[in-house]
Amino acid sequence: MTAKRPAVLFVCVKNGGKSQMAAALMRHHAGDAVEVHSAGTRPGTAINAQSAEAIAEVGADMSSAVPQPVTPELLRSVDHVIVIGGEAVIDPAEGMTAPVTTWHTDEPSLRGIEGMERMRLVRDDIDARVRALLNDLTPTPN
Repeated sequence: MTAKRPAVLFVCVKNGGKSQMAAALMRHHAGDAVEVHSAGTRPGTAINAQSAEAIAEVGADMSSAVPQPVTPELLRSVDHVIVIGGEAVIDPAEGMTAPVTTWHTDEPSLRGIEGMERMRLVRDDIDARVRALLNDLTPTPN
């Protein structure tokens, strides 16, 4: 019997930066082992260019991503909802079974770090969390 692929939804407010970074990193590390979605509570109109550049530096790609809204259908269709940062709030949809986990990620701008240096630190923090989540979702037999 084949196990169902776990489905993960990464959420932030605009769906142009952190949640797209997490989705791109999960796709990069997991390949087809995990079904990956990304959405925003108030989606913006474009992907953050610095986010895309920082992701490309580690071999992942989010350049063709488009910000999407969180929908009740999407919430019902996934196994895990990961909210990135403290600003986005997910109201559980009727019929939703996925737990909602919030990742309070590093925010280098609070320490005066901006630009690409900031984006790389954000990426690396998200990447470490994505790798840990992937390990939880796809246990390897010893």
